[in-house]
Amino acid sequence: QVHMVESGGGLVQAGGSLNLSCAATGKIFTSMGWYRQAPGKQRELVATMNTGGISNYADSVKGRFTISRDNGKNTVALQMNSLKPEDTAVYYCNAVSLPLAYYWGQGTQVTVSS
Repeated sequence: QVHMVESGGGLVQAGGSLNLSCAATGKIFTSMGWYRQAPGKQRELVATMNTGGISNYADSVKGRFTISRDNGKNTVALQMNSLKPEDTAVYYCNAVSLPLAYYWGQGTQVTVSS
């Protein structure tokens, strides 16, 4: 059974930084990462990283966010710098295993005030 625990998030002023962390247990995950969903919008990819260390970022966060992963511990982190009000959303940890299956964390709120 897959279990995922997220931590981090909160309220920060524009230009500030936050760090999100996620730990997953129960399977080997080919990819781990973060998605976000703002009110009234669809859930969107923020950043992902595979077991080989190849990362993928949304254009809107490139240069500001950095994803890191520890394969041995099944953890993934997201360092968010230079935060903007438009980064405000619920952030969800995501893990993908094979055969293809997607798992989600419970979500953590990130609010950036202007």
